[in-house]
Amino acid sequence: MKTFLLASVLAVTSFFGAASVTTKLGEGEAIVGKWLNQEGTSHIQIFKATNGSFAGKYFGKIVWLKEPLKNGKPKVDDLNPDPKKQAVPLLGLQILKNFVYDADDKEWEDGTIYDPKNGKTYSCNMTLDGNNLNVRGYVGISMLGRTGVWTKVQ
Repeated sequence: MKTFLLASVLAVTSFFGAASVTTKLGEGEAIVGKWLNQEGTSHIQIFKATNGSFAGKYFGKIVWLKEPLKNGKPKVDDLNPDPKKQAVPLLGLQILKNFVYDADDKEWEDGTIYDPKNGKTYSCNMTLDGNNLNVRGYVGISMLGRTGVWTKVQ
């Protein structure tokens, strides 16, 4: 009887312990999905890398543009400082790179965001507030930046 009771306690403890680990691991994936940028001009698909040295990091690419054409042709990254990349289409362009989830601060950090409207890349962190994603791009320190609020696309 004592063996049965001990086994039951261990099973229940293991179950709840595993559930809390799973929940903690799953928190970071809350940003995975499609987001409408603050201006309403594009959707960004955020995903978690699963291969190689980028495994576990979060990235985002443009998957929809309100105005995908310019002069009858697909819009390109014409303001990119690298001339070789100026002909790359905006649709499919990766603008979020290398984010890591910090469970203690409930923040995705240490990433970068590229702004095709000016061709610049900024340090960036993101926090989730319900169906809103606060995306803060900055140079140097986070206090010297700007936050855009993206909305989850259903």
